[in-house]
Amino acid sequence: MAIPLRQNAEEPLASGSARPDEDKSAGKLIEPGRALVLSDFSPPETTAGERLVRLAYRLGVPGPALVAPFRRRPSPRLLATVENPLPGDRVGGTALRAGHFLINGVKAPIAQMDFSPVARMTPPFERTIHAFTWLADLDACAPRQQCTHTAERVLAAWLEANPHPGKGPAWKVGHAGQRVLSWLVHAPLLLSGSDKSLRSRTLAALVETARWLDRNVGKAEDRLAEVSGWCAIVAAGLLLPEGKPRRLFGEAGLVRALGELVGDDGGVLSRSPIDQMDAIALLTQLGACYRALRREPPQAIATMQRMLVPPLLGLIHADGALGSWQGSGAVSGEKLSALIKASGVRARPLRDARQWGYQRVSAGRAVLQFDAAPPPLARHSRHGCASTLAFEFSHGNQRIVVNCGGAASAGGQVPLRIEQGLRATAAHSTLVLGDANSTAVLINGKLGSGVGEVEVDRRLVESGQGTATRLEASHDGYATRFGLIHRRILVLRDDGSELRGEDLLVPSGRKGKRGKIPCAIRFHLGPRIDTALTENKRGVHLSMPDGSYWQFLSLSGDVGIEESLWVDGDGRPQPVQQLVIEGMESRGGGSFSWLLKKIG
Repeated sequence: MAIPLRQNAEEPLASGSARPDEDKSAGKLIEPGRALVLSDFSPPETTAGERLVRLAYRLGVPGPALVAPFRRRPSPRLLATVENPLPGDRVGGTALRAGHFLINGVKAPIAQMDFSPVARMTPPFERTIHAFTWLADLDACAPRQQCTHTAERVLAAWLEANPHPGKGPAWKVGHAGQRVLSWLVHAPLLLSGSDKSLRSRTLAALVETARWLDRNVGKAEDRLAEVSGWCAIVAAGLLLPEGKPRRLFGEAGLVRALGELVGDDGGVLSRSPIDQMDAIALLTQLGACYRALRREPPQAIATMQRMLVPPLLGLIHADGALGSWQGSGAVSGEKLSALIKASGVRARPLRDARQWGYQRVSAGRAVLQFDAAPPPLARHSRHGCASTLAFEFSHGNQRIVVNCGGAASAGGQVPLRIEQGLRATAAHSTLVLGDANSTAVLINGKLGSGVGEVEVDRRLVESGQGTATRLEASHDGYATRFGLIHRRILVLRDDGSELRGEDLLVPSGRKGKRGKIPCAIRFHLGPRIDTALTENKRGVHLSMPDGSYWQFLSLSGDVGIEESLWVDGDGRPQPVQQLVIEGMESRGGGSFSWLLKKIG
């Protein structure tokens, strides 16, 4: 279950990349993404008295009874005003002021929205509405006094439908935690109106939700949701009166939850860039709560935030936007830059995320991203994809080879019925054997059996045309069903103008099986690329929107051009094309060679 990773110690530092200790790691075994090592974080250092207070609060003793047992319990209020660290979407905020939600390109009138626990919503709507993430959009679109009425209107309707904690999507731990954070960070937008009754109801609901999280945070639907709940508990402990016991309790729980969410190199165990962004955003909002009181967060929390940023930067393309991995869409460079700036972390991209499983090569104006690890375990995945050995390739502002992506956006403009298809191996730029997924794709974002081991080798090679980075990896996802190992070799020239590839099928046993099996290698193309098939059907001319020309050549079989789709950063499906090399391949093994080269 380990991945041998051999690095060339003389490999030069790529632009915008951080150099790991390749010479120390050469030849060592590391665990694959399916068995990530959890970060070992200890609770923040506290005095003996604080540890006793934390224990008593965990056992159920109310915070006011621990802080001031003979004092009258104070009325709910906020101790400080938090400055919003994360700018929202002005377009979405303007739509709210006009009377409707705008979520992943889909409009829904506020007046017709059912906020009750039994209302059926798609996941994007459920999260936006019940977690109150729309407050950031509203706050970004106009001066506060112009937005207060809209915020109060939606808040009042939601409180009317959800007067107390209960069941349903509103009371998922992840949504409740984000809701508390949103209310605390955007309190001026919610509490500065003239309706004193609504203000009292909001503060009472805030206190009640924080108490509910104290008791239920351990029942979170997944690790990221648990981190959301703990962040809310800490924030409530900071900003509500007599909250020190809750803060101490929350800080210890948050540090433990972060250790179970994130691997040793800073990548979340779901391997999803969207989840990575959410984790950074949660800690950034919590950091703003600390700053409002002029307190420093525990060192472990600050360290974790610094660890989370470099892996995310490693999945940013040459156009500044995000790669499409594990359900993520191509989040825009503007949103990514705003998030990184708000986090306060300055770092360089992690090109060799050994535990997270993504390899990055930056060469000239080109960026290559390669999924070189097993998919996440079912208990970690939210939108798990069978994408092992898929790659994406960009040059300048143009994406040339992509994955379909966008499973996390299903329920907006992306129909829910194709969500599982977007998570399939065929929706990624890799080899598909027997029309089967390399790892079983299940419902609710989970994954089944399949790839259990990936071997990776990365090195710098010399050629007659200069130097190049060579990546070689293999997976065993088809070994049980078809008796074959898929091995992929990618070689990118140091000027970024040529990418060579070879896909091999190698028998997993001593003897290859008889017969043949359908095989297809798919290359999903970026948006607005015009294609023209050569007469011998072995090549395709690619005309880019920026005026450049590339050529794709198959050295092992004919190339076909088929329809595909690509989900952009706003959750909108875009029609694109895909190149397909397919045929019947011997169960005894075989190989396919191909070349992608810039010609003008």
